[in-house]
Amino acid sequence: ARGIDGNTAKEFCIGYSKNSWDDLTKKFGKTEKNIDQLVEAGLIIKKDNGGYIDFFRNRVMFPIRDNRGDVVGFGGRRVDEKDNPKYLNSREMPLFKKKYLLYGLFEGKQQISATKEVILVEGYTDVIGLSQYGIGNALATLGTATTESHIKLIFQKANKVIFCFDADNAGKKASMRALETSLPFIRQNKSVEFLMLDKGSDPDT
Repeated sequence: ARGIDGNTAKEFCIGYSKNSWDDLTKKFGKTEKNIDQLVEAGLIIKKDNGGYIDFFRNRVMFPIRDNRGDVVGFGGRRVDEKDNPKYLNSREMPLFKKKYLLYGLFEGKQQISATKEVILVEGYTDVIGLSQYGIGNALATLGTATTESHIKLIFQKANKVIFCFDADNAGKKASMRALETSLPFIRQNKSVEFLMLDKGSDPDT
């Protein structure tokens, strides 16, 4: 329903986790070592009464890659509106620390390198939708507020960051927090701008 075409879905490796409690365990948990690795990666959870359950179930899956292209975690968007939360991220672990990661950084690095600009948006589908229409330098935080680490990471790759959040109260508050976080990092060659959308709009539309 979001209008993502097949080529774009392939580029971002979008997938699906089955509506199953033990799909990953059955497929990849053949040995005790495999089980331990799945637990360590946050893909399955050990139950109090023994056995294991899949962490992601019945969700559209967005692999999150680091700057080298290695998958370090996942974001999962619910398919059934009754499931909560709407978005579920991998839990924090040594390889997956949300305050240091930006969605789309690997996919967008060529355009970011060419333009020296980053558009920071709120969600995975904003990044994907913009990329589909040729705007390949959009990134998103992983369901968290913009941190100093995010700004530092962006300014290592670019000279300008343009914040473009949803045109609702939450988006306005996020813009104010982003401004406060960014101020200490502004220099003559490092600038911050805000693209404020009309009410009812978001970057994807």
